Amino acid sequence: MGLYAAEEAAVVEQLDGRVRERVRREGVDPQRDAAVVRRIAEAVVREHDERSLTGAVAAITDPTALVGELVARLSGFGPLQPFLEDPEVEEVWINEPSRVFVARNGRHELTNLVLSREQVTELVERMLKSSGRRIDLSQPFVDAMLPEGHRLHVVLEGISRGFSAVNVRKFVLRAARLTDLVELGSLSVPAAAFLEASVRAGLNILVAGGTQAGKTTMLNCLAAAIPGGDRVVSAEEVFELRFPHPDWVPLQTRQVGLEGTGEIRLRELVKESLRMRPSRIIVGEVRAEECLDLLLALNAGLPGMCTLHANSAREVICA
Repeated sequence: MGLYAAEEAAVVEQLDGRVRERVRREGVDPQRDAAVVRRIAEAVVREHDERSLTGAVAAITDPTALVGELVARLSGFGPLQPFLEDPEVEEVWINEPSRVFVARNGRHELTNLVLSREQVTELVERMLKSSGRRIDLSQPFVDAMLPEGHRLHVVLEGISRGFSAVNVRKFVLRAARLTDLVELGSLSVPAAAFLEASVRAGLNILVAGGTQAGKTTMLNCLAAAIPGGDRVVSAEEVFELRFPHPDWVPLQTRQVGLEGTGEIRLRELVKESLRMRPSRIIVGEVRAEECLDLLLALNAGLPGMCTLHANSAREVICA
C-alpha cells in the first residue's frame, strides 16, 4: 500500500469500508463533495485512534496520512492521486497494471506502483464519471477532461493488447502570457513583442509542434493578448484552453451516444462558431477535415488561431 506497513493493510481496508458506508448513508457524492468525504474520513480515523488507546484495535502510525489515503480512494483517483498531486510529474500512464510510468521533468520513470486489473477498471470508470464521457466496445477510445484540468486518454483492452492503456496528461500552467514565456527563457523580448503585435493586428497564427512541445501553452499565451473588445469563440475536442477574456465562448466536441446518434465533431463546431458573431476563432488540435472549414473561415477575413502537429512551420504548409 506504500504509506503503511503490511500489518496495517487490514485496518485500512476496514476503515475504508466504514467511510464508504457513511458516505452512502449520508447520500454524499464523493466526486463533488470531497470536503464532506474528508470530514467523514477524519471522524472514522479519530474513532479508531481513540479505540486503539484501549488496545481493542491496532494503532495507526500516521492518522493524517491514512485520512489522505481514504479520501484519495473515494474522492480522488486512488493510488494515482500522489502522482497527480506531485508538481514535478507531468504525465502518468498505465501500460498494464504492474507497469505504471510517470514523466518527471521530461524523463520517463517506471514507478513501483502495482495495481490490479480491477483497480485500473475502477479508476477509469471514476475518471470518466467526472467527465460525462464513456468507453465501451463500440467506442474503444476516449478523450476526456478531469476536474483539475488534466487530460485523460484511454484505449480499451482488445484494441490495446492485453490491458487497457491509460494516459493522464496533467495540466501544468507555467505560463499564461507571452511575458511569462520570456521570463522562462522560451521567447526573446523582440519575439514576444512581435507575436503580441501580430495578435492585436488580427493576423492568422498557426502553432505547430510535436506532442508535449507546448503548443497549448503557447496558444493560451497568444490568446491572452487578444483585445478585450473582440468576441472569441473556441472549438476543441476537450477543454484545454484557459486564458482571461471578457467575451469568450468555449465549445467542445461530444461523443456518439449509446443509440449511435448525437456525435458533435470538431468540424461542426468550426462551422457553428461562424454563426456566433465571432471576432476571432480559435481551434485546438486541428487534425482532420476541420482544417478545410478553418481555412475557408480564415480566408474570408476572420482572424483565427489553431494548433496542429507538424515538425516545422514550413511542413505545416506542405502538409
